[in-house]
Amino acid sequence: MTPSDGASIASKTLLGLIQAIPADQTAVIAPDQHVRITYGGLRKQIQGVAEALAASGVNRGDRIGIALPNGLPNIVTFLAASLAGTAAPLNPAYKEDEFRFYLGDTNAKVLLLPPEGLDEARAAAGDIPILTVDMDATGAVSLRDVTGRKPVASPDPDDVALILHTSGSTGRPKRVPLSHANLSISAGNVARSYMLSSSDVSLCVMPLFHVHGLVASTLATLATGGTVVVPTKFSPLSFWQTAKEHSATWYSAVPTIHQLLLARAKTKPSGAEQLRFIRSCSAALAPQTMADIEERFGVPILEAYGMTEAAHQMASNPLPPAARIPGSVGRGTDVQIGIMDGEGRHLPTGERGEVVIKGPNVVRGYENNPEANASSFVDGWFRTGDQGVLDENGYLTLTGRLKEMINRGGEKISPREIDEVLLAHPKVAEAVAFGVPHTAWGEEVAAAVTLNGDATEAELLAYCKERLADFKRPKQIHITTAIPRTATGKIQRRIVAQAFASQTR
Repeated sequence: MTPSDGASIASKTLLGLIQAIPADQTAVIAPDQHVRITYGGLRKQIQGVAEALAASGVNRGDRIGIALPNGLPNIVTFLAASLAGTAAPLNPAYKEDEFRFYLGDTNAKVLLLPPEGLDEARAAAGDIPILTVDMDATGAVSLRDVTGRKPVASPDPDDVALILHTSGSTGRPKRVPLSHANLSISAGNVARSYMLSSSDVSLCVMPLFHVHGLVASTLATLATGGTVVVPTKFSPLSFWQTAKEHSATWYSAVPTIHQLLLARAKTKPSGAEQLRFIRSCSAALAPQTMADIEERFGVPILEAYGMTEAAHQMASNPLPPAARIPGSVGRGTDVQIGIMDGEGRHLPTGERGEVVIKGPNVVRGYENNPEANASSFVDGWFRTGDQGVLDENGYLTLTGRLKEMINRGGEKISPREIDEVLLAHPKVAEAVAFGVPHTAWGEEVAAAVTLNGDATEAELLAYCKERLADFKRPKQIHITTAIPRTATGKIQRRIVAQAFASQTR
């Protein structure tokens, strides 16, 4: 396939995405198990596991809980679940109460688990049948003790393939039903953005219970006949060796992973020379980090913008020779992007407001949540909850989450602006600004940082004083060893603020 073949990906089922790929091409490599599987083998396995799920009582629309580490079994069961019913992947690191909530909230029909471990998931399952996922030495994935098979009819592109939850940073997690069409169209958008082809090799380091790893790293690659290399977990120690051994041409990750790789590489790593580009998404990439990565790894890094409700990607900085702008998430990638004010009026170029999106990859609504749907959709546009501004060339710069804005005496302050000032300090590795209660101002600015060298709070406060207006500069900076994040690397400022509340002066 050629890069232009990405343009032919339309509204399809997930299995339909890979139906036309030659059977002998390599689809997935599991480096930890020294397993390599072709597209012909992958299609056969997906069909077999889907028929085993159907024989186990799964019907169209039934939710299939999946709690597996990254790897070939995860990819096969996800695609098989989307064929037989609806995939509902879960973070294997959840605690028992979290598993119980998500299994109950999705009304899971069965739960797929590895042969060993995941005791908290097993305890949470209750009356939900547990099916064990096996993989033999040849890479054949199957459901243990399920010998029967039941034919599975092909789903419709509008059928729900995947059910995920929002991160719940501002309240109870909402169910996001993503159809086969949403996902296949989004995969095509990603493929076109980066001119993916059958010669590309994606090194998947993002978790496969999240839309970033599923759509960008995996589905977009498979849709264009490329190869997905999927280690069981990300390791900065083995990353470049894996990239070199399998000739990885790109990888996508959150800034945390980029920073870990950057910290360990004093010169250009062996394996980086094969990369066409690096992609960054799911959290803000500091301009200084972008510059450091490009200088150290010798390859363009393209910041993108995605969210679950859009089946992942909405915008991205383009490949060279087009401009990639530090601090911007780029232009819409076959997705319409606008800026609205609080009353739902579209704002002109250069004015700051709420980012809204429209496109066939965007969900039509949350599941069983009319209140959220009424507030999230305006005249066919989805309100992202992000604040941003579009420039005259259509490049989007995000300035923060609307609900995370700091209100100091009526002055609305973007915490991301403060983050970027702190991150420009040579001794600061990570920075998160947030608002804390204040008797006179309502809220005051504070921040938490991790360091990569010796620096004091007084030094950092003085640094901010030179670079920020008085009302914007943090009045307290917590120096810590780790900043709380979600399982996918996102920072939730509300949680960071709670973590340091007892230390606030």
